[in-house]
Amino acid sequence: MTRQTLSRRSFLKSTARTAPASVLVLTLPMVLAACREAQQARLDGADFQVLSQEEAAEFDAISARIVPSDDTAGAREAGVIYFIDTVMREGRDREMQALRDGLREFQTQIALSFGAPYFHELNEAEQDTMLGQIEATPFFATVRMLTIAGLLSLPEYGGNRDFIGYQLIGYDSRAAWSAPYGFYDADYMERGE
Repeated sequence: MTRQTLSRRSFLKSTARTAPASVLVLTLPMVLAACREAQQARLDGADFQVLSQEEAAEFDAISARIVPSDDTAGAREAGVIYFIDTVMREGRDREMQALRDGLREFQTQIALSFGAPYFHELNEAEQDTMLGQIEATPFFATVRMLTIAGLLSLPEYGGNRDFIGYQLIGYDSRAAWSAPYGFYDADYMERGE
């Protein structure tokens, strides 16, 4: 990862370039279904369906460094880990195995570099160093894509808790907008249609 200053908005926009490197392809219906189920799992306080507690801790820590908490909330507060667990559940055995293999390789690199077995046990500087070493891999691209999808999904579907993702990109999520809606409404009324 580069050390240059990058706004969150620029970071999120750049995600579109990394999605093709991911081992997972998500369609809008798949994302919406996963969001809905992830929301229910989070509300019910359910255990993870696919991820072990260790995997959940690792993916949660990785996503928390991809979109960290600082002066604003990040991926952890948005509940991204529940989204990841749900997306990987149904018929994603091959992709989940690729993620597990990538995680094992990553943990091996961590152990060789720092002597710690887990990413979530490292301090933030060490975590950033390790992520910088794998940022060009399909494993990182997949976790990054899942993090962003979970962060920007509809809150009622499981990710983006309390509209955290929307706040990060400056999106105003109003259920209704007030008049005037546009010139065409006034034009329509003047014509009496």
